[in-house]
Amino acid sequence: MSGMVIWQRAEGAVIFLAGIWVCNALGLQMAWWWLMALFFAPDLAFAAYLAGPRIGAVAYNVVHNYGFGLVLLMLGSVSGNTMLIALGALWFGHSGFDRMLGYGLKSQSGFTETHLGRIGRLR
Repeated sequence: MSGMVIWQRAEGAVIFLAGIWVCNALGLQMAWWWLMALFFAPDLAFAAYLAGPRIGAVAYNVVHNYGFGLVLLMLGSVSGNTMLIALGALWFGHSGFDRMLGYGLKSQSGFTETHLGRIGRLR
């Protein structure tokens, strides 16, 4: 694993923790299972791979970049909508979580090719 990939994975860990911290700081009174469902909601983008690797990669990358969660968080902040802030923080944190584990943005050549390297059994 290259030094750059290690740094990007470490950055993902920090972003994951920041997203969880923001959500926790809001003091939401939600069931843990609901928070977990919201945290993993971005993974529903995997379904776009049913339309092929190009569309799947675009859909995955749109919802798994840091900007998507940050935009939701900022919209929630501007509107005063605590739930939208939490959703943005969880979405942002999810993207960091994936990077921390080595799941990078996808290449259109296939699901296993990412900007952090190849994922899966045959590395």
